[in-house]
Amino acid sequence: MRYRLSQPAVELRLKNGSHRCEGRLEVKYKGQWYTVNDDMWSSEAAFVVCREMECGDVLYIPRRAHFGSGVGPILFEYIDCIGAESTLKECCFYYIQDYSKQNFFHSKDAGVVCSGLVRLVGGDGPCSGLVEVHSGEDWTLVSEGNFTFLTAQVICAELGCGKAVSFLGDMSFKESDRQMWPQEFQCKGDEPELWFCPRVGCPGGACHSRAVRVFCSVYTEVRLMKNGTSQCEGQVEMNISGRWRALCASHWNMANANVVCKQLGCGVAISAPKGAYFVEGGDQIWKARFHCSGTESFLWNCPVAALGMPDCTHGNTASVICSGNQTQVQPPCNDSVSEPAGSAAPQESAFNCSDGRQLRLVDGGGPCAGRVEIFHQGSWGTVCDDSWDLNDAHVVCRQLGCGEALNATVSAHFGEGSDPIWLDDLNCTGKESHIWKCPSQDWGQHDCRHKEDAGVICSDFLNLRMVSEDQECAGWLEVFYNGTWGSVCHSPMTPMTLSIICRQLGCGDNGAVNYSIVPREGSRLRWVDQIQCRKTDSSLWQCPSGPWQHRSCSAEEEAYLSCAGMRPKSCPAAAPCTDKEKLRLRGGDTKCSGRVEIWHDGSWGTVCDDSWNLAEAEVVCQQLGCGSALEALQKAAFGPGNGSIWLDEVKCRGTESSLWDCAIDSWGQSDCKHEEDAGVRCSGERTVLLSNVPETRPGSNPVRGIFSLSEMLCFILGALLFLTVIILVTQLPRWRAGNRALSGFEDALNEAVYEEIDYLATMKEDLLGSTAQGTDIPAEDYDNAEEVPVPESSPASWMREGKVSPNENGMRASQTGSSLQFSGEVADLRKGEDSPWLRQEKEGDPGYDDVELNDP
Repeated sequence: MRYRLSQPAVELRLKNGSHRCEGRLEVKYKGQWYTVNDDMWSSEAAFVVCREMECGDVLYIPRRAHFGSGVGPILFEYIDCIGAESTLKECCFYYIQDYSKQNFFHSKDAGVVCSGLVRLVGGDGPCSGLVEVHSGEDWTLVSEGNFTFLTAQVICAELGCGKAVSFLGDMSFKESDRQMWPQEFQCKGDEPELWFCPRVGCPGGACHSRAVRVFCSVYTEVRLMKNGTSQCEGQVEMNISGRWRALCASHWNMANANVVCKQLGCGVAISAPKGAYFVEGGDQIWKARFHCSGTESFLWNCPVAALGMPDCTHGNTASVICSGNQTQVQPPCNDSVSEPAGSAAPQESAFNCSDGRQLRLVDGGGPCAGRVEIFHQGSWGTVCDDSWDLNDAHVVCRQLGCGEALNATVSAHFGEGSDPIWLDDLNCTGKESHIWKCPSQDWGQHDCRHKEDAGVICSDFLNLRMVSEDQECAGWLEVFYNGTWGSVCHSPMTPMTLSIICRQLGCGDNGAVNYSIVPREGSRLRWVDQIQCRKTDSSLWQCPSGPWQHRSCSAEEEAYLSCAGMRPKSCPAAAPCTDKEKLRLRGGDTKCSGRVEIWHDGSWGTVCDDSWNLAEAEVVCQQLGCGSALEALQKAAFGPGNGSIWLDEVKCRGTESSLWDCAIDSWGQSDCKHEEDAGVRCSGERTVLLSNVPETRPGSNPVRGIFSLSEMLCFILGALLFLTVIILVTQLPRWRAGNRALSGFEDALNEAVYEEIDYLATMKEDLLGSTAQGTDIPAEDYDNAEEVPVPESSPASWMREGKVSPNENGMRASQTGSSLQFSGEVADLRKGEDSPWLRQEKEGDPGYDDVELNDP
């Protein structure tokens, strides 16, 4: 039989947990506390417990007295809940009694882990974001109205996120978009959890439309200690997770010092001596590095790097001497600020040069890589890349505490800046303490545009990736440090560390280490081990770890991770995909022009312009359906890309269907920079001529529509013109021969001569003589003679053309086709004495047709 609790006064509590909303479940029934057996403990019952206690969602249901064994009676053997109940007493139970007397033991006491009443979402991690509280049914936003810093402090403390550093209203969420929590919290700051804070309804029954966003940090208060007292000069100490720790002087600079002085209301930094105020016997020196630009209001707003940092040497603590003048907002010129050296530098008085210049790197994915920007005369501006080299970049990296320069980038490698271009023609030696101390043009004097903005990549620049042949969000974990990719060791890898890594890579909120995978072959750097991320860390770079080393662990200890977002690798978006989807154009003025980019090994990369010409561009344009190639552009004509340079020395014939079919070198192997990225400009979208092919026989290859309409018209017109020329060329000799034959035939019919057979020899001479003179007058009483027409060309040419042949049946004239033939036995004049016709042929063709005479 099933029962419900008849007693109205039933209380619940969770014991031995780290906070109010987790622990061993205990129920107060008839004035006595009981535990619950977990044999039939269900998730539905756990949800009801979390709801009744205003503890949010169920995160975990541990078994076997996970929170320790209780004492006293055991109330329930079985609880039957459907999950929709508001309280536990609404659920059904079997017979209620003390089951400890029925051979039930506390080794099976039930427990639950609830999320808690409050959480932060939409930030860099669980310790920053929009404030949400659980209504018992769903998560709802908290209004900014009457929200106080004390309430933010209670929230950060409850979440184990250190202390609140700031909060602000968020206009992106309005009342019409999502439901707001109908109450305002009025915390005093000393409550252990938000649940204990007093609550009042929103004024007028409607809460403010803007949601509130809170930022927590383990890095909170800062102080300067000298002779045991806090003042405006001394050793820099910071409250980190509730303990005061001295900061290491390694990579500590004047930008950091200025932020400390500003935060303490002590004016500006005069100097930052190392170890000048060191006190023996303090806690271990905190080794994390701060990368401030100098404009931040608090030290905790600056980027922090702890990964791979070595232990700080004894006594090497950071110190700051502030001006102490709270109204002074800029540093004096004789320390961190001075004008560019050299004859071109402007000379200003001490008063005018107090400009508070600062330096930063922008759009590089971290504080140690990016476009160089200088804060001068109240605004940020860029540096022109004329004469920009590693010596200039070394000064920037050293000034920012980012190690040494690995690359001095040009041509707006990190994108174009805006506002002024402050410096041009820098000529640093590499030893200057500040970039503005290098010889250069006057401030603001240049002949550049922002497409020439300079940038740097420093040795402390960090990047993260997973390496796998066939998986996204799974693979060997590698970190980029000091210009080289190296492995990460997996000892230890806590769930929090895995969560931060996966979230940083955009691969979900959790992951796991694959310990059974076969180690990789080959030799490589194994950069870092002993990573221990905390809840307050928003990225892997903030996690404490062992120092950077070339061999931090063995090959068997390299980390292979699988994150929640793991999927097969084949496409930028989803699998499967075609080669067309792995190719794109970027930076052009149309979708069929731009920098060529290829998807490979899980990321987009570019193509080097070595050997890049119209044949390669044609393949790209056809593959993308963009018609024909108009131009094959080089030298980053559409701007330099980012990431890897996947291909170099690509060699195509121009007829390949895909760039992957061309002859290429190894992927990722090149000697190029992004200033050599290849680009194309195509004619436009391709017109498919054979769009509908109803049927093809097996084995046949339907014609692909690979030509545009304009190309087909040109091809057809060209073919017609070519055929016309061929016909004209072949018919011209026939027309000429026909005209010549017709003229000679008419002359032969119109003039007849008679020739006496007895006087044949004499007539032959007369014939030759008359021919030479161009006239032929026969004597009287002579007949049976034929006057031979004057030919238009030499006999030899006719004989070569085969247009006249001897005939033994007599002399006759006939026209066959376009040639004229004379038949008869006529003396061969080519033998013996030279004929005038033959002489004419030698001197030049007179334009007469050939005639052959044979002896009778």
